[in-house]
Amino acid sequence: MAGAGRKTVRSTCPYCGVGCGVLLTPQPDGGLDVRGDPDHPANFGRLCSKGSALGETVGTGHRLLTPRIGGREVSWESALDTVAERFASTIAEHGPDSVAFYVSGQLLTEDYYVANKLMKGFIGSANIDTNSRLCMASTVAGHKRAFGTDTVPGTYEDIEDADLVVLVGSNLAWCHPVLYQRVLAARKARGTRIIVVDPRRTASCDGADMHLALEPGSDVALFNRLLAEIDARGAVDADFLGNTTGFDAALEQARAEDGTATGLSEAQIAAFCTEWIGTEKTVTIFSQGVNQSSSGSDKVNAILNCHLATGRIGKPGCGPLSVTGQPNAMGGREVGGLANMLACHLDLENADHRAAVRDFWAAPTVPDAPGLKAVDMFNAVGEGRIKALWIIHTNPAVSMPDADRVRDAITGCDFTVVSDITAETDTARLADVLLPASAWAEKDGTVTNSDRTISRQRAALPAPGSARPDWEILAEVGRRMGWQGAFDYQSPAEIFREYAALSGIAGSFGRDFDISGLVGEDYDALQPTRWPVSARSEGGRFFSDGRFFHADQKARLVPVSWRPPVAKTAPRYPFRLNTGRTRDQWHTMTRTALSARLSAHLAEPFLEIHPADAFAKGIGSADLVRVDSPQGSAILRARITDAVRPGQVFAPMHWTGETAPSARIDALVAAATDPVSGQPESKASVVNVTRLNAAWYGFAVSARPMTPKAAYWACSVTRSGQRAELAGLDTPQDWEAEARALFDLPTAELTSVTGPGQGNARLAFRENGQLVAALFVSPTPIAVMRDYLATLPDQPDQSLLSGRSPADVPDPGPILCSCFGVGVNTILSAIEADGLLSVEAIGVALQAGTNCGSCRPELADLLASVQQKEAAE
Repeated sequence: MAGAGRKTVRSTCPYCGVGCGVLLTPQPDGGLDVRGDPDHPANFGRLCSKGSALGETVGTGHRLLTPRIGGREVSWESALDTVAERFASTIAEHGPDSVAFYVSGQLLTEDYYVANKLMKGFIGSANIDTNSRLCMASTVAGHKRAFGTDTVPGTYEDIEDADLVVLVGSNLAWCHPVLYQRVLAARKARGTRIIVVDPRRTASCDGADMHLALEPGSDVALFNRLLAEIDARGAVDADFLGNTTGFDAALEQARAEDGTATGLSEAQIAAFCTEWIGTEKTVTIFSQGVNQSSSGSDKVNAILNCHLATGRIGKPGCGPLSVTGQPNAMGGREVGGLANMLACHLDLENADHRAAVRDFWAAPTVPDAPGLKAVDMFNAVGEGRIKALWIIHTNPAVSMPDADRVRDAITGCDFTVVSDITAETDTARLADVLLPASAWAEKDGTVTNSDRTISRQRAALPAPGSARPDWEILAEVGRRMGWQGAFDYQSPAEIFREYAALSGIAGSFGRDFDISGLVGEDYDALQPTRWPVSARSEGGRFFSDGRFFHADQKARLVPVSWRPPVAKTAPRYPFRLNTGRTRDQWHTMTRTALSARLSAHLAEPFLEIHPADAFAKGIGSADLVRVDSPQGSAILRARITDAVRPGQVFAPMHWTGETAPSARIDALVAAATDPVSGQPESKASVVNVTRLNAAWYGFAVSARPMTPKAAYWACSVTRSGQRAELAGLDTPQDWEAEARALFDLPTAELTSVTGPGQGNARLAFRENGQLVAALFVSPTPIAVMRDYLATLPDQPDQSLLSGRSPADVPDPGPILCSCFGVGVNTILSAIEADGLLSVEAIGVALQAGTNCGSCRPELADLLASVQQKEAAE
């Protein structure tokens, strides 16, 4: 499978919760060849654009290689002593609740387990929470209310068996592309119909049989109407209802609503109900549009109520399926990474469960009350109640709601530790102590995907510098705090066996999570395995026997009612802001921004706004806009589209102080939370949008990193260096001086062209005769061939300052298919030259859209625009 001396290892992708298997082969140059694992049950060899580009994101240029204290490199001994001593002294003076851990779905299960054990079992506080609180906490709460445990009943195989797939608050095509391909495969194989429930028209709507663009936050109203219709049309499964309680109360509440809050027409609601009720094999897939809400838990239970009322759960081809946003969000839930949970789905507030965990760990104490959830945790940091904070593999100074306030809270914390793979994040720059952690492809452990399949992550590369695995760092701090025996781990395999043994105790309490059957397995050879795995059950389908995990073994239908998002629109803030992901980027881009291929698709932050709203606000298609909320402000590029409805806008959440400091979207988001789950409402903030009256606009390319200082800038990598969009509110008097400072080229040879006025200039710089940087500025948005210029220094000098490619050098245009690096202009040329009439024909000619398929909706839109133009002519 690999060349001589290069062993291929099986591992898993570090991105979304689909949990795709990958084959990793180290290369002689230190790089990594990454391919999909054809034998992994999640993806069967498929990878999305991000997974396909993983090999482009390894290397040491961006890595934190040595511990630092106060910015100064120190030994591990010094760093670990400092962390242990500061946490111990803080606890001694202020008590265990004066410290906190904020961890991440990027951790492996073994890392998570040690962190949870250290905080809850030995420090004695429940102040450990995870960024999964921002992702799936509402699903956890909804599952526990309905089922008695956080049990995901559905599997990926159900998608292949379904006749109807309903995507609720999920842009599956972009956020979980490989899973979306399984949906499309089911449609092709069995005619599976697709319904999308989402305020915004997304790539997942391509080819959907129905798109319900409901009002933001109104999912409960829609599913309550569905529940009432289920009863009215005689579709209730009376036999299955014997396994439940609460139906009458849930139905009474559902009947109190007529669906008007959804903003949908009666015909649309009726058509949806007819499809759902009339299709026995229905899978309802839901994600962040459901969870990230101040009523997220109620949304989850509104969906579960409908499946329970019809008995469409625990059977092949039907049921609710929550898809997670991170590679180990499920593992974090299973291991007790949330502040209100114990490991193995045991309950923190259950005295018997606490005693069992305490005895198993031989721990001095286990807290009897939940700790601080993410938003409350950072409020406590800001108020000085949390005095020592350890942040692991996450970037809350960017990703938390009210991010400016969170950044200020971390800045003011008495003692902050950050474990990460890089020092170049907004949060890492605020740390007192930085600890270099090993990264994906360097560490060993397990992760759990969205359908409960446990897979191994395996190391294929050595950790650079003195980077260490997270479990090892945490265990060493535990030992230095005085608990040598409890944290005397020598390998992740040892941790996994302990964790699996603890799950057996959970199984004895009748809990769902039990992997005790894996205690004696060969950890190194562990194959993808769906839990539970024990003497009592073997990867079975939950709820097929009608038994649930409440004390009476019955499920609960929970009465829920629609309530609007917390923030109200007003004349000052008339727009409703939706946030989310783009196709080729991930979280705050710590990894994906290293790939030129991924960065070429959507190279700068943007705001989608409806044409009518743009016209009313005097906003043009290339304009920059200022977005203001009660919490903060941002500057983004306008993207005028009818994918959003009037009064609604959308912005991606990826950009940071490292890549576009004016585009930190969570600085706009209020810290309103769901009262049950504590999950923030990230989809319905209120904002105002105005055109930014910039004095000048710029586009820059460089073979080396740039240091922009403009009011607006956004940098991304290219294959040759960097590109940047810039804009300023005041026109510089000396463009040469500005450019030399931007590129750090004080003595480079300059060629320049200036136009009338101070706002027109084009400057190119050479060193040793080679082109190394160029800047284009104008008083209006720059019109140049950006993707051609981004190949600098490959293009001929004489063409550079024109901003256009020579006639004999094709400009591929903006990248549309990231998997194969195919640009828009290349596709348009092929459509015209070869008479291509379908997305499939484009794929045959150019490969575009034939790998992960997430660009297929854009290919279809491009093809449609060409056909419309031809028809008009």
